Amino acid sequence: MPASRRAGEARRRGDELLSIGAVLAFLRDDFPEVTISKIRFLEAEGLVEPQRTPSGYRKFSPADVERLAYVLRMQRDHYLPLRVIREHLDAIERGEQPPALPAPEHRPGPMEEADRELVAAGSPSPGVRLGRAELLAAAEAVEGELAEWEAYGLVSAGPDGGFDGDTLQIARLVAELGRYGLEPRHLRAMKAAADREVALVDQVVAPLRRHRNPQTRAHAEATARELATLSVRLHAAMVQAGLRPKA
Repeated sequence: MPASRRAGEARRRGDELLSIGAVLAFLRDDFPEVTISKIRFLEAEGLVEPQRTPSGYRKFSPADVERLAYVLRMQRDHYLPLRVIREHLDAIERGEQPPALPAPEHRPGPMEEADRELVAAGSPSPGVRLGRAELLAAAEAVEGELAEWEAYGLVSAGPDGGFDGDTLQIARLVAELGRYGLEPRHLRAMKAAADREVALVDQVVAPLRRHRNPQTRAHAEATARELATLSVRLHAAMVQAGLRPKA
């Protein structure tokens, strides 16, 4: 039975509020890979807002479970970023029809994945600062993994000891690659290539950044973003071409 239907039955039985462990049990049948850290992360991203007891424990309504199931389904079947899923949920709450979905059987290729990541990372929440524990929860990682990422220079904390939105994006991707057996030592070449691309972009925009005219400096930042986007898309295109079966 789908999680949303089980949640509906719970509502009819009067079981209005569920612990996070009970929510996990509801969702696990349909989404075996879901974890408590994942649920907490979706809460931190504003996709669900459970109630809190006076002692601070989360209590989820059946409607919260339905929202979580919807989010997980959109990620699994349609590969939608959370920003787009949030727009879908907002439209549903307003009584509107959400945007059309891509076919569930369509798996994005490297170019589409690159574009999706660029969209997801293109408008980070301003001033996002995560503590160490928050970053670990969001990336679904453990302390030993984060320490290893830092040792290889893949991620680093700011002067205040916190992590920004860009670092969170990197941590998620490194964690995802790790699930396929790629260890931080394997990713040093990617980090070195990224550093070379940064240097190349800096070389192009440095004269504009030094200009006294604020509009010229703003143009420099826009140019840097555009060059970064083209660089990522070129990399994805090259990977896609290299993976294509040879005739």
